[in-house]
Amino acid sequence: MAVHTKHPVSALPAAPVREKTRHLLLRGWCIFVLFQAVAGPALVHALGAAGAAALLAAGGIVSAVLWLNIRPTVQWRRLPWYAMGYILFAGLSILWSAWPVTSALTWALLVITSVQAFFVAAVLTWREVVRAIASAFKWAIGLSLVFEVAVALIVRGPLLPGFVLPMEPVDPALHWSSGDLFSDGRLQGIWGSSNLLAAAALMAVVVFAIRYSNRAPRRVLLIGWMLLSAFLFVRASSATATLAAVGVVIVLTTVLLMRTASRPGQRTKYYAGYAVIGVGGLIALWLWRGPVFGALDRAEDLDAREGIWQTVLARAAERPAAGWGFATPWLPWDPAFDGWILIHGRTVIQAHDMWIDVYFQLGVIGIVLMGLTYLAFVWRSWFFAVDRPRWDLRADRPYSPLTLLPTLLGAILLVQGLSESAPLMMWGWMLLLLFAFKIKQSPLIGVGPAEQTLAMEMGDPIEPVAKVG
Repeated sequence: MAVHTKHPVSALPAAPVREKTRHLLLRGWCIFVLFQAVAGPALVHALGAAGAAALLAAGGIVSAVLWLNIRPTVQWRRLPWYAMGYILFAGLSILWSAWPVTSALTWALLVITSVQAFFVAAVLTWREVVRAIASAFKWAIGLSLVFEVAVALIVRGPLLPGFVLPMEPVDPALHWSSGDLFSDGRLQGIWGSSNLLAAAALMAVVVFAIRYSNRAPRRVLLIGWMLLSAFLFVRASSATATLAAVGVVIVLTTVLLMRTASRPGQRTKYYAGYAVIGVGGLIALWLWRGPVFGALDRAEDLDAREGIWQTVLARAAERPAAGWGFATPWLPWDPAFDGWILIHGRTVIQAHDMWIDVYFQLGVIGIVLMGLTYLAFVWRSWFFAVDRPRWDLRADRPYSPLTLLPTLLGAILLVQGLSESAPLMMWGWMLLLLFAFKIKQSPLIGVGPAEQTLAMEMGDPIEPVAKVG
């Protein structure tokens, strides 16, 4: 006989699963850490070198304490060892450095940036990492627009670092902002550099587009952020960033073509075409760099850079094996750099080429270590993007747009490194190590002990992984 009851048989109503408050605070701190790396020059202009260094050191201490308390899952055998070797060799260079104080200070900056990159990658899932990077770029891009509007409408003229108003005309290269938002001049944003603004805006467009493709919430706002970033990219008018944008298009097109391959050997023709276009394009760019930069109205910038390259290479040739000692960036108050190379009356703080800078500081050994670091990163990020996610016999899982981010940002850093040393510091080094660490720790998005532990902490549902065999 059937038993009748008025008691409900369904599950009791419950509030939806939400992120824990401590994880919300942790993610907010990670956004600040990323913003600190992205907007490094802005902090120097606003707080001074000492203030920015103190803030960076304090941030590193906070992240170290949080790491010890949280103890995220880390596979210590799967670290980016080539990058670790570069960091170690840079530290050892203090022993033979021609500027030991500068080497010690800048090496401390390198170590703190590296620890921060590992920290963010260890405590956030892949989705959270991309979300945090997007938030950091939103702050940087948004503040750049507000800053340019304020200088144009309130200051109505150039503004110097430290929020100082010039009492007499000074060289535009010394301006934090020239206040050209409503004129046809180049914008500098909070970075005080058109080249850095353009590179950051290009990265922001890539990050926002990937978030949009991944069906992130508030997609209309993401379109607005992409348009704003594109506007700042155009107004910054950087030749290097323009070439980097071309590189992003080539890499993205190739990755999408690779994903269409359905049988062995089908990717070979795409690799051949990619190699021809990539290598041929780099050779053509180098041979015709004068006309290219002239067409982009940057012939003067190219002449200045070539002069810097010749001077630095001549000095580097005196110590070709292990270099003169780590110094990224060159500290302008060090007697070794103060007045050594001047552009517009200002001491240059970098070689304006990543590889020349490494050769100058750490010699051939440094070049080998940095080359292996980028080779390993490019290799892993490439197959992270083109290979279908697979951990069992199922081979039809959909691709995730998030897997495109490391290889596209890597393309930007490699192109930027041809005329800037920024990939060796700030957000360049931060993003390189963050993604190199994350890909080795969690080669599949949402799969693996680290990803699933963090997802449970956030309150996300966990998809069970079937055992095979």
